[in-house]
Amino acid sequence: MRWLMSEFVIQTWNLTKHYDGKAGCSDVSLQVPPGVVYGFIGPNGAGKSTFVRTLLGLIHPTSGRAEILGHPLNNVKARAKVGYLPELFRYPDWLTGAQLLELHGDLAGVPPAERQRRIQSLVERVGLSGREQEKIRRYSKGMQQRIGLACALISDPELIFLDEPTSALDPIGRRDVRDLILALRKEGKTVFLNSHLLAEVENVCDQVAIINQGKVAAQGDWRTLCDFKSEIKLRAQGLTQDILNTMNSLVQNTELLSQTQEISEWRVQLSSGEAVPELIHYLSGMGIGLYEVVSLQPHLEEVFMYWVERKEREYAVHH
Repeated sequence: MRWLMSEFVIQTWNLTKHYDGKAGCSDVSLQVPPGVVYGFIGPNGAGKSTFVRTLLGLIHPTSGRAEILGHPLNNVKARAKVGYLPELFRYPDWLTGAQLLELHGDLAGVPPAERQRRIQSLVERVGLSGREQEKIRRYSKGMQQRIGLACALISDPELIFLDEPTSALDPIGRRDVRDLILALRKEGKTVFLNSHLLAEVENVCDQVAIINQGKVAAQGDWRTLCDFKSEIKLRAQGLTQDILNTMNSLVQNTELLSQTQEISEWRVQLSSGEAVPELIHYLSGMGIGLYEVVSLQPHLEEVFMYWVERKEREYAVHH
C-alpha cells in the first residue's frame, strides 16, 4: 500500500544536530512532497550527511523534530519504506554481489521468491549483469557504488536517500544513475539526493535546498530560485549598442555575442522578467528586425553562489 499522496514525505521543524557544541546542521526546516527528486546541495562539510543520518535515526537530533512518511523519526513502519545509499559505504568483500543483495533482501523482509526476482531486476538496472556472482573484493569503487544502489532499492522503498551516489562513477556511470533516478521518479517514488555536484542535481531535481555551514540558505523549485536574474538572448537586424543604451530603465547589462553584417546576437540582462514584452515592443517600434528571443536560465552553480552569498551578507548585517 502506498502512502497518501497528499502528505509530505519529509517534514522537519528546526532540526538540529550538534557535535560537541559545533553545528553539523542547524534549524533545518523543510518539506519534501511525494514523487519528486529533491536535491540537498552544498559543499563538502556543509552538514548534508549529518542531516540525512539524523532523519534515518542513525544519530539523534540535538533539538527540533521531523517526520518521515507521516511518522516521527525511528518509526518502524516508516523505516521499512525507506532505502539508503550512504556516502561512505563498505560491504563484506567476501560476499558476491548477489549474496549481498540476498542478505539485504532478507533483512528487509522480502519473501524468498520475490527476493530472487528483484535481485535479477536490480542487477540489470544498476548495470552489473554478469558480474553479480563475483566477490565484492573484485569490484571497483564504482561497481561497489552500483551494488550499494541496488541494496538501497531491494525493499522497493517509497523514499530513497542517495548520499553522493555518483562520487565514484565515471561519466557513463553518472548517466546511468541519472537515468535510474528519473525512472524512480516516474514510478512515483521520492528521491532525496545529497550532492555537491551541481550539474548532476540540475539534470534531475525538481526542488532543492541549498545548505552552507549547516544552515539552509534557500529552498524551493530551483527554477524559481533563478528569478534573481533575468537574461535573454536576442538575435536581431539593425540592433546596436547605442540603441540598447537608450533603454537603461529596462536593460542592466549587455554583451555582443556575434556579428554578421547587419545580424547581431546579444546577451541582455534585464531589470526583471516583466521587462521582456516591453523590450520587444520598444525594439519593434524602432524597426528592429527580431529573429530570436530566448530566455536564458542561470546554471545551478550560479544560483547556489547567489543564495549562499546572500545568506552570508544577511548574517553579517545582523551580527
